[in-house]
Order: sequence, then C-alpha cells, then structure tokens
Amino acid sequence: MSFVDRHDLGTRRWLAEAIRKVEADANRSCDTHLHVFPLPSHWGVNLYLKDESVHPTGSLKHRLARSLFLYGLANGWIGPTTTIVEASSGSTAVSEAYFARLLGLPFIAVMPASTSPEKCHLIEFYGGKCHLVADPRAIYDESHRLATETGGHFMDQFTYAERATDWRGNNNIAESIYSQMSMEPHPEPAWIVVGAGTGGTSSTIGRYIRYRRHPTRLAVVDPEGSAFYPSWVSGDTSVTAPGSRIEGIGRPRVEPSFQPSVIDRMIAVPDARSIAAMHWTREVTGLDVGGSTGTNMAACVDLIDEMRAAGEQGSIVTLICDSGDRYRGTYGNPQWLADHGLDIDPHLAELRAFLSAS
Repeated sequence: MSFVDRHDLGTRRWLAEAIRKVEADANRSCDTHLHVFPLPSHWGVNLYLKDESVHPTGSLKHRLARSLFLYGLANGWIGPTTTIVEASSGSTAVSEAYFARLLGLPFIAVMPASTSPEKCHLIEFYGGKCHLVADPRAIYDESHRLATETGGHFMDQFTYAERATDWRGNNNIAESIYSQMSMEPHPEPAWIVVGAGTGGTSSTIGRYIRYRRHPTRLAVVDPEGSAFYPSWVSGDTSVTAPGSRIEGIGRPRVEPSFQPSVIDRMIAVPDARSIAAMHWTREVTGLDVGGSTGTNMAACVDLIDEMRAAGEQGSIVTLICDSGDRYRGTYGNPQWLADHGLDIDPHLAELRAFLSAS
C-alpha cells in the first residue's frame, strides 16, 4: 500500500481562522436597509430601494467579495501568503482589498485607467495596489499574468460570481429581499430590477425566484457600450462592445457568470438617462446614490408607467449599488459630463415630471 499525504496542519489552522474572520464580518454587517421610494399612494404601485451602500466597504460588491473569498478559501486556492489579484472596474476591488487586509494578504487590483480616482483611493486605503491598464479588455490577461508572476490567486469575479454565492438561500440578497418584503402591501414583487456587471447578482436572484416558485419577474438593466444587452437579444454570446461609462455594470464582453436564461427582460438605458436618474433619486429621497443605481431607477420608472397603463398594482424592488461620493469627479461634475457629451437636463426634466403625473 502507498499514499501521498499533503495535509498541512498549520495551513488548515490558518484557513479555519481566516474563514472565521470572514464569517464574523457577515455577522457584524447584518442586513441592509429597504427604503420606500415616495410614489403617489393612489397609483397602487410601491417602489423599494435595497441599500447595499451601507455595507462596510460601501457597495453591493461587499457581498460578492465575501463570497469569493470564502469560495477561494474553501477550495484551497488562498493560503497564508497568497497574493490576491482581481480584475475590476473598482467596487469589487475596494471590497476585496478590505477582506485581503482582514486576512493579512497582499492585494492587486487590475482596473481600466478610467476608473474613478475615488475608488483608487479606497483600494489604497485598505492596503491594496492599483494596476491601471489603458484598454479595459486587457484586464483579464493582465490579471492572469500578475497572478502567475506573484504566485498568487486571480479571484476572477467574472467567472466565479454566479457559483460562489449559494443561490438557494443562506442569507443571500434574494432571500433578504423577500424576508424584508414579507409585511409590505404587495410582499411578492412584480419586478426585481438589477444591473449586470459580473452577472452574479442577477443569477442569484433569478435562480432563487424560480427555486422558491415566486411569480416575480427579473429585469436586468444594461448601459450604453455593454455587450450584455445585444447578446441577450441576439442569443450570440460572442458579442463584444466598447465597454460602459457607468462603472460597476456593463461589460465589453459577455462574462462567464452571466446567465441569460434566468432573466425575464433586459432594458437598455442611455448613459445620460442613468446619470440624470442618479441625480433625481438624490433630489427625491435624500439618498446619495451612484451611476449604476441611476440605471436601475431609470428602468423602474418605465416599469411603473407600464404597470399603471395596464391597471396593474404591485411592488418593484431595486438596489442602491453604491454611494454617489465615489463619483464626485465624474457623474457629479458638470464639466466631466460636458466633456463626455452627456446632456442630462432633458432626462431630469422628464423624471421630475414623472411624480406629478395624475
């Protein structure tokens, strides 16, 4: 009889403590708030905003980063000296930098050069390093190269997002939404509206809806320059695109984590409308939201109009993905908008008139 034993007691002890630390973060974070958006009561439609910006690292991506670290730890891909490398447009990298620091691991974020300075500062605040590339499509190859060069682990959110989270429950975002909605006038949402960056959130919610046999429909919004919408319409997963100006959602290629079959509707949203809806949401609610939340809200307005025209009552739930303070120099800067040819005023006027409709 012969055998090979690779058990390392010290590494297993480190691993157990690392998982405890990540799980303890989840215990401390608890859940996120579900805000009621002020719609006229006689419409019979309720809109809710699940505020993912209150996570410790300020965005929806905190959930994903936690899941990716647990997945990597449980698979044995991350050890006590592993350098963590991630390809990101910013928010995932911020959250992963936080967890890397929690575990005492080096972290490198490979990001497009256009990523907002505010996000770069946050990554560096948590001890990470920013590796910027001119071509957004090059972030994948560059991440693989750096992981090989450092002997590290490429987290690869765009591949593993849809499998790292338990879509059947275990306090995922879908289970949280339905739990928080349970005492509302229309507890089963007619629509849940989310964007697609990795595809992980839409996959989790879409699978959960079907698994729990809810009648809810899932709408996925997509900004200009993204490959997801044209691919979903055509069924061609080889579609490529320039990439999105709305950070956190939209991709230049169809990512492996994107699961088109769980989506009921996709909605393409112009960038100027996304940014106008971001500003309008802050005006109406006082909540400081980012550009991807604006994309969500622009689609919600259209769905509310559709429900009202059909005489349908019910609820819609969407996400506040992150805070507007990450975009002061871009979406919140009139000069930046002018430089990029984005006129938000007509969209703002339309959105401001929306709530005064009879």
